Amino acid sequence: MKKSLIIVTALMCVASLFISCAKKPAKGSDGTVKIGIINNPPSESGYRAANVKDFETVFTSAKGYDVKTFYSLKNDEQLNAAAQFITDGVDYLLLSAAATDGWEATLKKAQKAGVKVFLFDRMINVDDSLYEAAVVSDMAKEGETAVNWLKSQNLGSYNVIHIQGAMGSDAQLGRTGALDKEFAAGTMKKVVQQTATWDEAEAKKIVESVINSGEDFNVVYAENDGMAKGAVAALDEAGITHGVSGKVVVMGFDCNKWALRELLAGNWNYDGQCSPFQAAIIENMIKSGSVPSKKIINEEKGFDAQKLTQADIDLYGLGD
Repeated sequence: MKKSLIIVTALMCVASLFISCAKKPAKGSDGTVKIGIINNPPSESGYRAANVKDFETVFTSAKGYDVKTFYSLKNDEQLNAAAQFITDGVDYLLLSAAATDGWEATLKKAQKAGVKVFLFDRMINVDDSLYEAAVVSDMAKEGETAVNWLKSQNLGSYNVIHIQGAMGSDAQLGRTGALDKEFAAGTMKKVVQQTATWDEAEAKKIVESVINSGEDFNVVYAENDGMAKGAVAALDEAGITHGVSGKVVVMGFDCNKWALRELLAGNWNYDGQCSPFQAAIIENMIKSGSVPSKKIINEEKGFDAQKLTQADIDLYGLGD
């Protein structure tokens, strides 16, 4: 009896030691934690530049991280990079996917190799057993908040130029969804709905094309600040007024400081917040070995030009 008790106690101690070790970050033979980060390029937008910088600031060699990074707007290129990182033996794969589909096989490969995956900024269409946690914005809520604000303006009609981001991305799907419901219901008219893939120059071309067609519009709903800026450039060149006292309502997303300053000046009407700061949350989960939830939502809001203050810009604005 005493011998059995000793054996059971010893086994419990071993199990306890295993659990304790399992909670610590995996480390290479040199003591570093190997991190592979896949993201969109910082040139995509002011938001993305802030997002990339956030991860560069948190995951540094001085803190014991060996970091590999890959940036692309193309899902197939990201998939190839993820496969290479897994082959290279990273301990953690941090992923902001260019598109929501196509990731299941790669994440299964990561799981089989013992690579822990954290999603950030964007969700993907896989079973949640294939990743540790996702730190994201509620993109659908961002769209709903923006569209509800637009409806609250009680315009006589809603003739909308809708400039979309990269098709199939979580941000595009979320920010498009609420507006599509209004188009389907007939409460708003879709003058044009076209992707500019987050690009300012492409957004300008889309608006120029509508202006040249002579079709009437009174709303520009651009799915990021850069595209809203391009749209406004086209309006200015055509002599079309916009903003608080203008003909055209201008809406953007991301809350770059320069964009919020456009709101404060009355040149734009609305900007939806999208927080780029996810790295520290992921690092805390890696270091503690504790995941509070599969999906961690950044709290965000929308800003109205007629209510925005300089204090809001200082507190919530991104960049300079």
